[in-house]
Amino acid sequence: MLSANEIFAQVLSFFLLLFLLRQFAWKKILGILDQRKEKISAEFKEIEDTKIQAAKIKADYESRMALIQEQAQAKIKEAVEEGRKISARMRKQAHEDAQDIITDARNQVKYEVTKVQEQLKDKIVDIALGAAKSVIQERLTEEGDRQIVENFIKEIEKVQ
Repeated sequence: MLSANEIFAQVLSFFLLLFLLRQFAWKKILGILDQRKEKISAEFKEIEDTKIQAAKIKADYESRMALIQEQAQAKIKEAVEEGRKISARMRKQAHEDAQDIITDARNQVKYEVTKVQEQLKDKIVDIALGAAKSVIQERLTEEGDRQIVENFIKEIEKVQ
């Protein structure tokens, strides 16, 4: 067991140590703790500022992405519309080309028909002259020959 002198000496040593710590080290320790507290507080404030800045950057990024998405959609829509216009122009041009081909073909057919008709007329005239020649040789009456040629010309005009 401890004697009263030992307890008194320990209590006195404790208070003396407390007094000396308070005089020489207490302010330094509290200063260090205050500095540490301020440093931690500043770091928390910096973290909060960084969070706010990150939120602003994120919002800016999202708004830019939305704008880019809108622009992309507009360009896609514009490209589709341009494709439709090109398709319509191509169809119109193809239709016009087809009409030109049909018109040319019709003109060519008319030309060929006219050419064949002319050839046919020439052959008919040759046949008529041959028939007239043979008729003339058989009959030398001018009035009868004239009647035959006129009838023949009328029939040729009916054919055309």
